Amino acid sequence: MSAVEVQAGEASPAWTGAWIGQPPSLTQRLSVFWIGLVGVLFPGVGPLLLGGLEAAGRLTANQLGLAGMAELVAMGIGAAVIGPMFGRSRLRLAAVTCGLLLAALDLATTRVSGDLLILVRAVAGLPAGAMIWLITGMIVRSPGPERWAGLYLTIQTLLQLGVVAAIGALVMGSFGPDGGFVVLAALTVSAAVAGLAIPGLYAPLVESEDNPKGLPSARGWIALAAVFCFQAFILAVWIYAEPLSRQAGHPPSVASAAFAMSLAAQVAGGATATALAGRLSWFWSLTASVVLAAVALLVMAALPSAPVFLAAATVFGFVWLFASPYLTPLAIEADPSRRAALLGPGASLLGCGAGPLLASFIVSGADVRPAVWLGVGLALVTLVIVAFLHLTRSR
Repeated sequence: MSAVEVQAGEASPAWTGAWIGQPPSLTQRLSVFWIGLVGVLFPGVGPLLLGGLEAAGRLTANQLGLAGMAELVAMGIGAAVIGPMFGRSRLRLAAVTCGLLLAALDLATTRVSGDLLILVRAVAGLPAGAMIWLITGMIVRSPGPERWAGLYLTIQTLLQLGVVAAIGALVMGSFGPDGGFVVLAALTVSAAVAGLAIPGLYAPLVESEDNPKGLPSARGWIALAAVFCFQAFILAVWIYAEPLSRQAGHPPSVASAAFAMSLAAQVAGGATATALAGRLSWFWSLTASVVLAAVALLVMAALPSAPVFLAAATVFGFVWLFASPYLTPLAIEADPSRRAALLGPGASLLGCGAGPLLASFIVSGADVRPAVWLGVGLALVTLVIVAFLHLTRSR
């Protein structure tokens, strides 16, 4: 056995400096990356396209929110349930099947409206989640999972920005939102083609007394709860960033600038986390980021002046993407078999859907600040879980 291979059934420490199993070639890594990037495109592009469908009268405002939430939740289910159903030895079948199915559903979206459109987008989330599961399987088997996770998050943010800009400038004006879904379908077909070049199988992960059936250990499930709460607290508040700005009396341009500055800061945060991977403690990096994010939210909830609001949004965006890659080593330390880390994207996407849903029950048209109190509460729960897992870890 070479230094970079792990035979079936043999244990591998969480941090060995080597791949679990045969290292994928550069072509295989790039192919898996492309599949994962296309699978996660809709959360970035969706608001533009669904907003266009609402403007065209094919969705009501309420249906727009339901369509977005349904797809996010379905993506979480796809990453946690549908992907693992293919198993570690049918990766190419999973990639090609899910890519073609998602492309077909993107095209079907151009032909439907109302509740049927919500159903189509919900079903579309399942193969998209399975495509995210494919790249997660490679990341958790890599020698530096937090570095790979940071790279994935940074590139996906840049790709979403590029696709949104291209569709907005070149497609929406002439072809409307249907043209955008055709573009998504074409990109998804390219991901299906890339599926022919990915590894044929992944090496098995470790089984132990804590997870004899291949499921995460008890501590692994607790770590997934932290991942869920982290994303729920982020999205519960960020979805109301524009109403918060409006409630503070800012002109509409301030909210637009806040989104742009936050997005740029997200790219910088993800890139910084990638560059510093392995050099910083994941525990202190994650803890400090959650605290800073909560402070930024409290500043925004104070309805400050426009410059202060923009500064808080920028800090929030930076620590959001800086912290996210460290959720992977959190899960690996809690469950060294890496099975919890494999389910991390599913927990993240479910949290992304649950946060805005919970916030919708407590905000009103006159005051959306209760979403901030919810977000800060979820941030505190995240900190408690992270501290518990780290302080009680096996030394």
